[in-house]
Amino acid sequence: MAFATIWELLAVGRDGDAALGAPETKALDFAGLRALARRTVADLNAMGIGRNDRVAIVLPNGPEMAASFLAIGAGATTAPLNPAYRADEFEFYLTDLKAKALVVQAGEETPARAVAAKLGVPVVELMPDRAAGAGSFTLAAGALKGVPAQAGFADTEDVALVLHTSGTTSRPKIVPLAQANVCASARHIGQTLALKPADRCLNIMPLFHIHGLIAAVLSSLAAGGQTVCTPGFNALKFFAWLEEAKPSWYTAVPTMHQAILSRAERNREIIGRAGLRFIRSSSASLPPQVMQELEATFGCPVIESYGMTEAAHQMASNPLPPRERKPGSVGIAAGPEVRIMDEEGNLLPSGSLGEVVIRGPNVTKGYEANPDANLKAFANGWFRTGDQGTIDEEGYLRITGRLKELINRGGEKVSPLEVDEVIMDHPAVQQVVTFAMPHDKLGEEVAAAVVLREGQSATERELRDFAAKKLADFKVPRKIVFLAEIPKGATGKLQRIGLAGKLGLGA
Repeated sequence: MAFATIWELLAVGRDGDAALGAPETKALDFAGLRALARRTVADLNAMGIGRNDRVAIVLPNGPEMAASFLAIGAGATTAPLNPAYRADEFEFYLTDLKAKALVVQAGEETPARAVAAKLGVPVVELMPDRAAGAGSFTLAAGALKGVPAQAGFADTEDVALVLHTSGTTSRPKIVPLAQANVCASARHIGQTLALKPADRCLNIMPLFHIHGLIAAVLSSLAAGGQTVCTPGFNALKFFAWLEEAKPSWYTAVPTMHQAILSRAERNREIIGRAGLRFIRSSSASLPPQVMQELEATFGCPVIESYGMTEAAHQMASNPLPPRERKPGSVGIAAGPEVRIMDEEGNLLPSGSLGEVVIRGPNVTKGYEANPDANLKAFANGWFRTGDQGTIDEEGYLRITGRLKELINRGGEKVSPLEVDEVIMDHPAVQQVVTFAMPHDKLGEEVAAAVVLREGQSATERELRDFAAKKLADFKVPRKIVFLAEIPKGATGKLQRIGLAGKLGLGA
């Protein structure tokens, strides 16, 4: 069935089939989800909120967060925000978004409430109704009433979702994604993973992030399947959820997969009964060693994909068997066109090293109110991803790193991913992140943070000698620090930029 809006997408599932689930909660079926969306759009319209009006959503992870994204997104623009933000962060985002309303859960304390009051943004209370099924809710708007400029269900070119880029090196940029963008991405993921109504995804990703929203929730529903929404990632509870939900797949970032593997041995029986069809990994580079360990542990293929916010998530993906999965590669184009470009804007032949560029129906038309960023981001109709990579003769893309994360050691460029991969081969190493450390003469020097496996030991000298067997001398980390845990961002991704400062490693 063709669909280009969230409302049309919700029509794919059969009435009695489960759409949204949650641990220890009865599922909400597609008929119930459609009724919820219809009611929510009518409620928003009665508040004066319609198509392209922005509704900020600050909710805990779970089925209500997924349902509010779908139901509000059917007739307005959703702007999910990380509930862990501080007051000053909420003030920045609510102001930057020009939010028409803020949705919060009734009874939940959040600094967003006081910030909204200060900014004059109306607060809409969401009351969960789990008895009616996972994710079911009602909205209470208080005195908020009005007539929207555009009522009813959203059109294909209306904005469904606005997210900010992570802003590690600059002010976060607003990424508007049209209904057609997010629906195209959901369709692409469904095609890549051969999703069917019988498939059930266990979502452990945060739902203020594109990965969870599109890969776990929207792609499942677009195939007529189900998403089981957990309260967020918890390695201690993961196996109990796996046992209860009986999913056919789950999707996560590499650090989550590694945490799951660290508890796999004591959950052998549950894994034996799990029967996963595949596991998906995205949003950061998956070390080949972790991919192999996951496949051996769960007895199913691990599909590494490549995504980013500006592409409504998926750009490339390794295919399902019997096609080849290449460890260390993010696979073949899986939706948009993917090419390699030089600094002058010329497309390069396969085998060349350059910047990864994309174009296609899931790609944003541009950052909002930011002509300078758009000038840098688009070249001859292609979006520059900011990633460096190479495409082989068979069309498989290998990422060598974020261009801004490459270490410039006195003019010699070092790919942190290449160093990670080598050190990960050491039997005592569980996790590694290579990063730039300031140097008074070279500008930058190579450093690495390492987490050792439980009960294993290794010295800095030993790891440097190990790396020197496979790496050119200038790529071997001059400093290796051992940590119990590597600092991660809100979505579980390892943060290379700024890590030297966090660890107190100055020039």
